[in-house]
Amino acid sequence: MPTVVPRLRSPLRGRLIICGDTPLAYRLADELSTRYLQDVTVIVPSKRRNHGPKITGLPRVRVHEAAELDDETFRAVHVESARAVALVSNSEVGNIHAALRVQELNPDIRLVIRMSNTALGNRIRTLFNDCAVLSDGAVAAPSFVAAALGDLPPSHVRVAGRTLYVAHRSDRVRNVVCGLADTRRPDGLPRLLPVDQGRANLVLAVADGTSRTSLAGPPVDYRPTTTFARTMRLILSRRLLQVVVALLGLIVVGSAVLSTGDGHGFTYSLYLILLDIAGAANPDPKLSAAAKVTQVIVTLASLALVPAITAAVVDALVRARLNGPLERLRDPISGHVVVVGLGEVGLRVVSQLHDLGVQVVCVEQNEDAVGVPLARRLGLPIVFGDATREETLRTAWVGTCRSVVTVTSDDITNLEAGLSSRALRDNVRVVLRLFDDDLAGRVHRNFKIPVSRSVSFLAAPAFAAAMMERQVIGTIPVGRSVMLIADMPIGAGSELDGRPLREANLPGEARVLALGRRGRPRFDWDLQEGYLLIPGDRLAVLATRSGIGHIRARTTGTSDPPSSPTPR
Repeated sequence: MPTVVPRLRSPLRGRLIICGDTPLAYRLADELSTRYLQDVTVIVPSKRRNHGPKITGLPRVRVHEAAELDDETFRAVHVESARAVALVSNSEVGNIHAALRVQELNPDIRLVIRMSNTALGNRIRTLFNDCAVLSDGAVAAPSFVAAALGDLPPSHVRVAGRTLYVAHRSDRVRNVVCGLADTRRPDGLPRLLPVDQGRANLVLAVADGTSRTSLAGPPVDYRPTTTFARTMRLILSRRLLQVVVALLGLIVVGSAVLSTGDGHGFTYSLYLILLDIAGAANPDPKLSAAAKVTQVIVTLASLALVPAITAAVVDALVRARLNGPLERLRDPISGHVVVVGLGEVGLRVVSQLHDLGVQVVCVEQNEDAVGVPLARRLGLPIVFGDATREETLRTAWVGTCRSVVTVTSDDITNLEAGLSSRALRDNVRVVLRLFDDDLAGRVHRNFKIPVSRSVSFLAAPAFAAAMMERQVIGTIPVGRSVMLIADMPIGAGSELDGRPLREANLPGEARVLALGRRGRPRFDWDLQEGYLLIPGDRLAVLATRSGIGHIRARTTGTSDPPSSPTPR
């Protein structure tokens, strides 16, 4: 008998639908229901497994149980009248399949799909009418990078035909668009978009092709040795070094014996010894007994020299090909970042640190981890071993590193690796990825470790904004906060319809970066605060998570879909 899927009692116009019982699904439902005050329906396989119980306890959230995301399930939750659907399960194939089903039932719906493969995601996006494809790992990685550097990474984002970047005001940057944040507060929490722009020590500026101060931190400090010496150390392995030392000893001893026993000078004796080593020894009955013994020993030793050198060179070439980057770890290094875990998040953190010019040493237990090929392609050293063991961390030179970022998928491994790193050096910066919020808070209070929250916590704002807004241009991490850049059209009859442009700015929450006037293809960056907004105008807005909701409420027209109440 076919399974009968119960339908919701009445169609819920404009309702948002989330598919999945993952941590991201829970965070996303919480973000939409508590910050945006939206009515949300979450489809889960079971209310009693995974994050089902937590999702069930959220306000304004209705949970629908369904074993499969088929047409009957989507009809049961009235997808034909929903505003947006987020597909955030761990199965990317399942997300794509479900998205195709949803579009067949509602061609105009907004789709937000979670995919870790961004290259495939860009192609998938073209299959749908209105779709955003996001990677939670890619969204969260900048926050881990920022925490690892203990400073502001040079973030870039493309907005309305211009490239914007974040920098310190002290870098004497040109073309500043606005003050971004004041990070010098005693409590350590940044004041975002301060009213007094002059107090912002972090600014958003337009890139004009000029060089600026690197914010990636100090370069790697290798022990002072020349390039020639490093090359020789690579070639001269321990075995070959022993052969060379023994040969040098023979040369010195043999030259001394010939010089003393037969009355030859030391230079002439050295000449004879070198010929003997080359295999050109000639018997000479007139030589003394000591000289004859020396010649025989040197000649026989030289026979083993050529194969020894050949074997050592071949061994060095093989090691250089298979394990070349690890040779750099033989010498003490400093100023680098140790990344523990080369999973989905780890590979993005490693890639961004490398792009910023920061030296990275990777630690991974599984040689088949998804980020291992990328690390090898970038030429980064990989230490394979258990990151909770001090021996493994010593191999990665944690004692002299800039920071340790633990981003494995296991809380205990991350915590133990972080504490082991602190045992090696008590003042090392440790950034932990922890899924359990309560554990994260207690670790921060008791161990004074700056904890970066889970990937789902960091990624949820971007997914929520993608569901609520048609054009989310990008995100900018500021410490543990995330700021969003969005393209907001002015709707007819909205609160900002006919109001001066200056009123669109909300101190501490939102600031207009550029204005796209109706009928004009380009955005205007030279803003006139007295300009009266009209329907069809577009605002490029930089905003906090709550600011995005406020701006949306003020730009939504009377003919647009019902806007949500102002988020808390």
